[in-house]
Amino acid sequence: MEFKQKNLQKIYKELLQDQKKLSLQGLKKKYISKQGFISEAFNKISSIKIAERAEYGKEANELKNLYEEISQSLSQNKNIYSTREKIDVTAPFDFNTKEEQRPHFLNEIGTQHPLTKEVEIFTEIFKSMGFNVLESRQIDDDYHMFESLNFPVGHPAREMYDTFWTEDGFVLPAHTSTMQNRAMRMYGPPPIAVVLPGRCFRNEATDASHEFTFHQIEGIYIDKNVSLANMVATIKEFLEKYLETSLEVRIQPSYFPFTEPDCEFVISCPFCHKAGCSTCGHSGWIELMGCGMIHPNVLKQADIDPDTYSGFAWGFGVDRLTMIKRGINDIRLLRDSNLNFLKQF
Repeated sequence: MEFKQKNLQKIYKELLQDQKKLSLQGLKKKYISKQGFISEAFNKISSIKIAERAEYGKEANELKNLYEEISQSLSQNKNIYSTREKIDVTAPFDFNTKEEQRPHFLNEIGTQHPLTKEVEIFTEIFKSMGFNVLESRQIDDDYHMFESLNFPVGHPAREMYDTFWTEDGFVLPAHTSTMQNRAMRMYGPPPIAVVLPGRCFRNEATDASHEFTFHQIEGIYIDKNVSLANMVATIKEFLEKYLETSLEVRIQPSYFPFTEPDCEFVISCPFCHKAGCSTCGHSGWIELMGCGMIHPNVLKQADIDPDTYSGFAWGFGVDRLTMIKRGINDIRLLRDSNLNFLKQF
């Protein structure tokens, strides 16, 4: 292609070279931006002699059309593999290079994440107490997340859980209680003793004490003549084994649709022994988990007769308990993949 106008011929030759060197964005900036070569070529039409303007305009349009063809071609082929951009996977040094002269690489042996370690500790303690272990799901349905747990459709308590939903009606569990009904059916008839570790998801803002992804461990125990005192003793036994210290405990009223009565389990601060510190907010006590006696409606959903059997359930945040024991002050550190932080564990 030849252009009679010298400035257009110059732009044409440069465009042919640049299509091999510049990115699509680079070409756009150089040629059709406000100060681009082709844009400026059109701006010069008013300075061209009237007799030559028609020919000049025709060539300028041909140049613009050429740019658009090149641009379209690059846009279609931008994801195609090119040998010019291939990665050299060979060693970046000669095999015979002395070891002390070779480049240094990160060659440390990997370790378990602190949350994985703590979950294993938790489950080992519960297994020593006679509990089975059933891992929770990471996607579930409305029935197991809500209805089987005494949250009928339209129940206002559903708003307590900032739940993620999929387009086809499935839910990302906001608590590991979503496994209660399955566990009762799987390990029934009573006695039933099972803990349910798993990952949970809630649509909430993140800060030092809140994350949209976190881990929980749910626990349920069902048998004849089970009482609230059995629940307090069981949870206290677990916490004293994990925190490796004696604790004072108390329960205070709370609300959960799937338990009755509903409680918040509170322990004396294992670090300051009720003297007051930053971990317990200088109160001497730490609210640790929700718990309570399993609601009769929840037992009925699993075909367990509430007139014959009773049981208790509890659930605690793995992240929170890990932070308390390990002295971690920001929950986001547990998911930052920061090696300097993870190496401490």
